Amino acid sequence: MEWGKPNDQMASPKAPIAGSQPGVYRRALAVVTLLFFMWGFLTCLNDILVPHLKSIFELTYAQVMLIQFSFFSAYFLFSIPAAKIVDWIGYQRTMVAGLLTMSAGAFLFVPAASVVSYPLFLTALIILAAGITALQVAANPYVIVLGSPETASSRLNLTQAFNSLGTTIAPSIGSLLILSAAPLAIEEIRSLTPAALQLYRTQQAASVKMPYVVIGLLLVLLAGIIGRSKLPTITSAQHPLGEQVNDSLWRHRNLILGALGIFTYVGAEVAIGSFLVNYFSQPEIAGLSAKVAAKYVSFYWGGAMVGRFIGSALLRKVKTGHLLGLCAAFTTTLLVTSIVTSGHLAMWSILAIGLFNSIMFPSIFTLGLAELGSLAGDGSGILNMAIVGGAVIPLAQGFIADRIGIHHAFLLPAVCYLYILYYALAGSKPNSERIRQDRS
Repeated sequence: MEWGKPNDQMASPKAPIAGSQPGVYRRALAVVTLLFFMWGFLTCLNDILVPHLKSIFELTYAQVMLIQFSFFSAYFLFSIPAAKIVDWIGYQRTMVAGLLTMSAGAFLFVPAASVVSYPLFLTALIILAAGITALQVAANPYVIVLGSPETASSRLNLTQAFNSLGTTIAPSIGSLLILSAAPLAIEEIRSLTPAALQLYRTQQAASVKMPYVVIGLLLVLLAGIIGRSKLPTITSAQHPLGEQVNDSLWRHRNLILGALGIFTYVGAEVAIGSFLVNYFSQPEIAGLSAKVAAKYVSFYWGGAMVGRFIGSALLRKVKTGHLLGLCAAFTTTLLVTSIVTSGHLAMWSILAIGLFNSIMFPSIFTLGLAELGSLAGDGSGILNMAIVGGAVIPLAQGFIADRIGIHHAFLLPAVCYLYILYYALAGSKPNSERIRQDRS
């Protein structure tokens, strides 16, 4: 199938596609999985940037959470435009455009570090996240329709497992490359002369240059690979720009409540990951240095990776809503345990949350897109826009942590998981299913 013809008409994914074999789908899935890995790696590098830039610029928790706010606000700003781009140029070209945008954001880290500008770092993160948004909008529904509808949740969990592989290795690599030099204590920083302070900040900020230049080059290479790949074009999950559709996104309750589910899930997951290094540095928790604590963050994201491989198999036998509800109950319990305890119990209980976070995003995403048909591309835009929760909730938790302490600020993500429990058990039912239940 020629990539340059994104609107070629093809059959529904429920029926065989002309000229397509199962092997074609598998190869396409393998190529798209590379994207999941890459954006997972880049997203989790923010957890390393948080303590690094906090030290360089002497930021409060609320101020340093602008890193996550800038990054995840891009989902709110660019998800709907990205969905329109999918309708305009197709899934494959949107993925390429997203990768090239990401590379531009990665390269912008070099001047940001050279002039030691926090606003320029935030600008680079927004551009980087704008590209990731385009990938998310295109790749998630593409994976869902790239095979049998009955195994959509399993398939998306499998690709998300490789996303988690990226998030798992990012903290270790980031701590090695970015946190290699021990930062000065706040008292030492404040005793420096203006000239010495600027030199110190320049030296510390320079550690991000090489990693992000390499990342930028890899993104350009990956864009070339995706652009030259012969991916099957599936138009059943998109509609040509300007075409009238006899349906409305707002009629699908599972989509609207699912968007709130994505908002709370991403917000909780990002908030927890963002605070782990500082949390483990607290004397009552573990008293670790930033570099050592960063390595433990890999257990949080590694749990999500393991859970997604397990979840991919379980979701072939267990209903998506049931497994999502069970995981939400476990995450709430573990988070409350960490809040009310201290020491290693508090540390390992919050790290274990990653295992049960694993199937949440792909499961909420799949439940939210159920029965959308040709509106799936636009519905994906709505769901991806809700990823802005990763901007709002960490920032809110930062304000709470500045006032009552980092330990008890985790009450906010606990509330988020309670909503996900509700969505799994009741809010995720498509309209048609609810009508059938009401009639019976």
